[in-house]
Amino acid sequence: MFILQNEGKLFPADYPKVMHKILGKFTLLFAAGDLHKKIRSPIVSIVNASKSNSNFLHCVEKLALSKIVSWQLNYRNQVAFYIEAKRFSMNVMLKHLLKINPEEPLVSKILENFENYIKGFVSLPINIPGTAYSKALQARIRLSSIIKDIILERRNKRNINVGLVEGGDMLNVLLSKENLCDEEMVSILLDLLFAGYETTAKLLSLIVYFLVGSPNALARLKEEHQGIRKSKKEKELLNWEDYKQMEFTQHVINEASRCGNVVKFLHRKAVADVKFKGFVIPAGWKVLPVLSAGHLDPTLYENPLEFNPFRWNDNSTIKKVAAFGGGPRLCPAADLAKVEIAFFLHHLVLNYRWKMHKDDHPIAFPYVEFTKGLLLDLEPTSTAFGEQHP
Repeated sequence: MFILQNEGKLFPADYPKVMHKILGKFTLLFAAGDLHKKIRSPIVSIVNASKSNSNFLHCVEKLALSKIVSWQLNYRNQVAFYIEAKRFSMNVMLKHLLKINPEEPLVSKILENFENYIKGFVSLPINIPGTAYSKALQARIRLSSIIKDIILERRNKRNINVGLVEGGDMLNVLLSKENLCDEEMVSILLDLLFAGYETTAKLLSLIVYFLVGSPNALARLKEEHQGIRKSKKEKELLNWEDYKQMEFTQHVINEASRCGNVVKFLHRKAVADVKFKGFVIPAGWKVLPVLSAGHLDPTLYENPLEFNPFRWNDNSTIKKVAAFGGGPRLCPAADLAKVEIAFFLHHLVLNYRWKMHKDDHPIAFPYVEFTKGLLLDLEPTSTAFGEQHP
């Protein structure tokens, strides 16, 4: 936390050059000083306006229901959940950012390019056709071109001033910011797509994985969501007040973030000699704050390797999870991810029981992956889809 909170003074971000080439100079991950404030400010304001907005909440729930109900309608007793979670999270972000519907052909094109885009982050910077690095650079160019075309098309329309409250999307809000150039808008949208797609899907998948081995937590989670559903009218959609009642769901998200460690460490650099607890970190040294070290520290958490959401009921011990970073670079879209996960879990636990394939498990590669895509055997509950069918 000392390193993260002193990011602007002692430990600026210092990511590998391979990521600079792929993400571009305007990405929030690398931007510093005034540029960082300029790019972060509209993201924070958009997220704050979105997270409790009924248009966003209803968009998330309808897409979650559509995905979950599709398994039943297509007689699918087994799904590769991680793949399904990625499609769901991408659909949410594309709908909320750019008003692109899941059935549009452009979605598949964006998904394909995004997979190559992400895989290049940890590749050798060898720009030869066929390498992961080369594919990532080309994917970045294609994704930028797609977004620029949408920006140009939107400018030619007369409704760009429609805000989030009136049913607009994030692009409309960005277009209303006269201080942003097109390249900055493209970078902001790609950053939000990346954060909302990859991290959200991994965390949701890890929650489903951990719940398999924690029947007490799953039962408590289901009980919470049954209580919320009983207070709703038939087919009534969830709202912000319902979300605020999902206290145990937040405990589950916190615990999965702690145990799962989607982001293992961050890249920083000491700009001056730093003294900390008797040690000296010399100027110019790379500093890698390992987030999972704190999450799995037995002095902070009893039985740290155990997935136990009930530990978050105890308010006497202050616990911090740095899954979304910290300090001035705390992920601004973290609240949106938590809403997406909570709403998806609401309908998943009410409609299905599941078992995990015995040969499947998560691995660090170096990002979290699943050996078989998190294969789940599904069984509809006795009350499945009774009141929630779209």
